Amino acid sequence: MRVYDMVVRERQALAGTLGRLTPDQLRTPSLCAGWTMHDVAAHLTTYLRFGQVKLYLGIVATAADIDRINVTLTRWAARRPIAELVDTLHRRAGARTTIPRSGFDPVLTDAVLHDLDIRRPLGIPRDAPEESRWVAFHHLAHHPALGYSRGPQLRGLELTATDTGWRIGRGAPVRGPAEALLLTMSGRDAGWDELDGDGVPVLRARVLGDRPKFHPVRRLAMAGQVLIDPPPADRRARAAVAPPLTPG
Repeated sequence: MRVYDMVVRERQALAGTLGRLTPDQLRTPSLCAGWTMHDVAAHLTTYLRFGQVKLYLGIVATAADIDRINVTLTRWAARRPIAELVDTLHRRAGARTTIPRSGFDPVLTDAVLHDLDIRRPLGIPRDAPEESRWVAFHHLAHHPALGYSRGPQLRGLELTATDTGWRIGRGAPVRGPAEALLLTMSGRDAGWDELDGDGVPVLRARVLGDRPKFHPVRRLAMAGQVLIDPPPADRRARAAVAPPLTPG
């Protein structure tokens, strides 16, 4: 199955979940720091129309401050009622906006993580497709795109998903369910109590420590590095499929 098709599937699933939430649930804090469930819904719609233009303009205007771009666009979109946001997510689920030179892997990773941001605090179960989670796991660990800078923080660690058998890296062990690993790898303050291994304190200190504040020139250089050294071409193609679901 193409990664692009997984993106469409995840957006449709998110729209279904969000459309069933009560007003109280929509006001509940998500796992995405500072955002309610309504805010996450708003964020999911921000790049569905003229997304590539917004990305390029935002990178130029903020010197590649992706967090600032997302906060600004989300605040603007969050003024819309949830029914309108859900409708937009349904109708534009096939939007093809991608982070420059990065393909659909980071787009799918974003959807997978925000699905967890919503479902986990509210206790909403879902039999999530394994291949979508594997793409996110693979992306976060191997060649993260602009806005996903966790890769270097995983060096010297061996991450093993105990429920799927996936294993990435070498070094101090970090073991736990795939979803808990995805949350912790992405910097969420959740899922830690489901992990064990000598590498857990190391990982926690790295991803939950103070995030460095880069000078605008440094941020632009990092953005340029993504353009110069992007993921392999087969990961960026529209025909890209999930990497093999191998344990190693």
